[in-house]
Amino acid sequence: MEFNMRRVAQRLASLLALFGFDATKFVGSVRGLWPYFRNRATFKRQMAAAQATAGHFAMGRSYPSLSDRYDEAGTAQGHYFHQDLYVAQLIFRNKPHRHVDVGSRVDGFVAHVASFRKIEVLDIRPLQGAVENILFHCRDITEERTDLDGYTDSLSCLHALEHFGLGRYGDAVDYDGYQKGWDNLYRMLTTGGKFYFSTPIGPQRIEFDAHRVFSVSTLVKMMHGKYRIDGFAYVDDAGSLVRDANPTGEEAQESFGCDYGCGIFELTKL
Repeated sequence: MEFNMRRVAQRLASLLALFGFDATKFVGSVRGLWPYFRNRATFKRQMAAAQATAGHFAMGRSYPSLSDRYDEAGTAQGHYFHQDLYVAQLIFRNKPHRHVDVGSRVDGFVAHVASFRKIEVLDIRPLQGAVENILFHCRDITEERTDLDGYTDSLSCLHALEHFGLGRYGDAVDYDGYQKGWDNLYRMLTTGGKFYFSTPIGPQRIEFDAHRVFSVSTLVKMMHGKYRIDGFAYVDDAGSLVRDANPTGEEAQESFGCDYGCGIFELTKL
């Protein structure tokens, strides 16, 4: 019963989040009301006593930050944290001539890479503003075009392929969209080039219109004859990174017990 109630609560929180309501932040804000008013009263007493000191600050408008006191220093777990840092480190180590990314987070992985080298980015969504070391192209990678064939010796697509064809980001609804994108990514890469790829792993399914979840065995079949698997890591359901896993071993047949994990592959095009 306790497990079922927890699942119900999680589903309710997810439903509310669809409409912009963050249940965790709401609870934290309610908890933070009393500390806020207590600290404000203390601060104003201190301010009154310090009126004559140099460098005095006038009190501006109120800007309550009620839930921040209950937050941690940051998030050092989860799919994006681990994949972004892990793959950026691989690219730094491998030092490609050119690196191109398709669909990964600009404010995560792309920014990591741009801190030490140039990176070209292709995404169906527009990007506002110019950033040093980032060359952006608005492009639908599921379209069959030949101008990018053999374009780069290093390519990444992190937590993006699972969205292709579901219409979530304004792309065309296409049941085979992920396969078209997968084929075009292969064509972009030169023979012997490196491909860094990640996607959700677990029992294979579509959670419309958010994403697909792939079984590890399906992914390995997609790579067969196209890529050599140089390395594999995954993020488990607890948000921890597991390095040097075997994507063709016995555990991989059950996607390492993940319901919604993240598989991270380092590949070389055959």
